[in-house]
Amino acid sequence: MQLMKVPSIKVPKLRRTKAAEAPGVSAVARLDRRTKNLTKRLRPGEIAVIDHVDIDRVSAEALVGCGVSAVLNVASSISGRYPNLGPQLLVEAGIPLLDQVDPAVWDKVAEGDTLRIDGGMVYAGDSVVAKGTPLDAESVDAAMAEAKAGLSVQLEAFAANTMEYLKRERELLIDGIGVPDIKTRLEGRHVLVVVRGYHYREDIAALRPYIREYRPVMIAVDGGGDALLEAGYTPHIIVGDFDSVSDKALNCGAELVVHAYRDGRAPGLQRLVDLGHEAIVFPATGTSEDVAMLLADHAGASLIVAVGTHATLVEFLDKGRSGMASTFLTRLRLGSKLVDAKGVSRLYRSRISPWALLLLVLAALLTIYVAIGSSPTGQIYQNFLATRWDAFTYWLTGLFP
Repeated sequence: MQLMKVPSIKVPKLRRTKAAEAPGVSAVARLDRRTKNLTKRLRPGEIAVIDHVDIDRVSAEALVGCGVSAVLNVASSISGRYPNLGPQLLVEAGIPLLDQVDPAVWDKVAEGDTLRIDGGMVYAGDSVVAKGTPLDAESVDAAMAEAKAGLSVQLEAFAANTMEYLKRERELLIDGIGVPDIKTRLEGRHVLVVVRGYHYREDIAALRPYIREYRPVMIAVDGGGDALLEAGYTPHIIVGDFDSVSDKALNCGAELVVHAYRDGRAPGLQRLVDLGHEAIVFPATGTSEDVAMLLADHAGASLIVAVGTHATLVEFLDKGRSGMASTFLTRLRLGSKLVDAKGVSRLYRSRISPWALLLLVLAALLTIYVAIGSSPTGQIYQNFLATRWDAFTYWLTGLFP
């Protein structure tokens, strides 16, 4: 009996399907109550957990620059005191912003934990660890409108702070009493004061022709030292409390001026002592950028160009502290000597363009050639050079028989 071959039947293997990915944004969390400190260690794609009332523009730009995937703010991102610009920048960048998150997140979440944000809920694994209010473009616009309505209260407070600062620092502002002497010579020179603030990268790039021609003395305010190094320049002076500047900038050879409290306390001085640097102490009530400008003015600078500083009332308020009143009075003190970088870049043009210089060189060479060819002396030189050239070529051909 002949057996029939039964065709083999291939049974498809069963594959396990991957579980559907959970909705929302999942990433590693980094926590710090100070946004300025957190941005130093944030990596792209991570979730920033902060405690920042009225997120200002500089902080928001730093978070966007770090490439965060979401921001959890334990505080109110827009308290209504004034129309702060930070939340709008985050929302426009497409970064989910969860507002007024449960403060228990500080106890339930550790650095490096993986979180998932879905709507107003924050998950660690399958457990809810916190809740918050998600902000979108519409809610931010509504909150900004309400904040603008109450702006008059902030203007009154700003005026009061300005008068209080004037009473405390009138000798410094009017007579320059208390400004220390520095080693770097500024008399009659242009000075570039660089703050790592609004659009500082764009401003430095636009000022390259001006810097190349005038070679101003560069005064960096804290992190402005790193901004200059990043752009390929070396600061001559660094001013500040040195809480946001790298060791690389402090070791670049710049003269260091520590901004101290009015009573002489200088928290940033100890860091310089640990690095083995000497420093000048400048006690003043205002901000570090004001100290830098007053220092340049007292040393005799003929022009002060400001990069990344605060120039408008909204920017003063957006800084989020009453000390910004000093910035207003400092600008009154400097007067026309102070120019914003944007104004310089718009008005300044190089005195001689590269094309004009090239044409000038070609015209000079052509003039010399015509002068030599048309004069008797020039013809003698031409005959001499021709004879020498013929002798050289004859010698050269003799090397290859």
